Amino acid sequence: MTKVSFKLLIIILGLIISLYSCMNGDSKPISDPVAVEVLPENIVELREDQIKLADIQTGSVEMRSVSNTLKVNGIISVAPQNQATVCMPLGGFIKSTTLMPGNAVTKGQTLAVIENQDFVDIQQNYFEARNKLVFAEAEYKRHTDLYKDDVYSEKNVQQVTVDYKNLKALVRSLEQKLSLIGINPDQLNEGNISNTVNLVSPIKGFLKAVNVNIGKYVSPTDILFEIVNSDKLFLELTLFEKDADKVATGQKIKFFINNETEVHEALISQTGKSVSDDKTFRVYGTVTGSCKNVLPGMYVNALIEESDIKVTALPSEAVVSFDDKDYIFVFEKNKEEAGKAMTEYRIIEVKKGVSSSGFTKITLPEGFDINTAKVVIKGAYNLLSAKKNAGEMAC
Repeated sequence: MTKVSFKLLIIILGLIISLYSCMNGDSKPISDPVAVEVLPENIVELREDQIKLADIQTGSVEMRSVSNTLKVNGIISVAPQNQATVCMPLGGFIKSTTLMPGNAVTKGQTLAVIENQDFVDIQQNYFEARNKLVFAEAEYKRHTDLYKDDVYSEKNVQQVTVDYKNLKALVRSLEQKLSLIGINPDQLNEGNISNTVNLVSPIKGFLKAVNVNIGKYVSPTDILFEIVNSDKLFLELTLFEKDADKVATGQKIKFFINNETEVHEALISQTGKSVSDDKTFRVYGTVTGSCKNVLPGMYVNALIEESDIKVTALPSEAVVSFDDKDYIFVFEKNKEEAGKAMTEYRIIEVKKGVSSSGFTKITLPEGFDINTAKVVIKGAYNLLSAKKNAGEMAC
């Protein structure tokens, strides 16, 4: 047999075998495809054994007090009544001073001695006016008595009365001028008239600035000394307008100076009543306790503890995050599928807030019933993994 005849025989045999197989039904009929339930994109389902393995537990949304802290900054300052600017109302030459910036001073302590010949003139004018007042007062009483006895006319009494009242006003005016330059009229007499006066401190504190030297002439508008009393300090903090409803009088403040680790405390004493052009406002806090090395003008970082309020909250592990969004899982329903018990959970987007003591504040979508909803409080990340494995999330 030739090679061609042999190949032809093999092909014929193969065709016969194939035809025989088809005729005898060796091939099995194709069965109908099983119907598979298509779940909504926001639903994930687990079998009972999967739930136990993932340790899925449900609970309720709670109303809890969740505290928060605001991180702000500001400066150390002092109240207006605890700082003073010292001037010399009538001017003069600096005769003596021994103080330097940073020196501590007490109330009434002499800061400098001022010399001016006008001081002598004021004192002389005061004595002259006071002596004339003594005579005018006697004349006034005498004329008044004589007028009652019909000795003097009303016109004479009126003139004496005017002179007396004018001198009385002049004496009072000169007394005020003496007090203004630091001279007590009650302690002044003809034997202690001087062309110098002591410029004294109106408060206790330390000298922030000294702008004098011996021989310098100072005018009434010149600032000679600046004094600050740092015994009572307060914070001047800057907050954004969006945080206005988070602060109130009495809230606690913890603050730090520069890079120090020491914690200082304060209480909010007042909140600003207006917002500046940069959409910020001021909050003022009274420093409590003693603060070493804390001086006015220092920069501070502060934490304001927000007031505790009741908010909707869940255990922190109940809130899961994916693609910069936050979600919770809620029990949807139990069902049976192919003879097996299944449970569906619905994924819901929420807004996460502050966390405290293991709980997180959440903002729920409108219409969410916190009284009936069963929220997954444990194993939520296992559900999230199951959802992602089942398909791309599109919530």
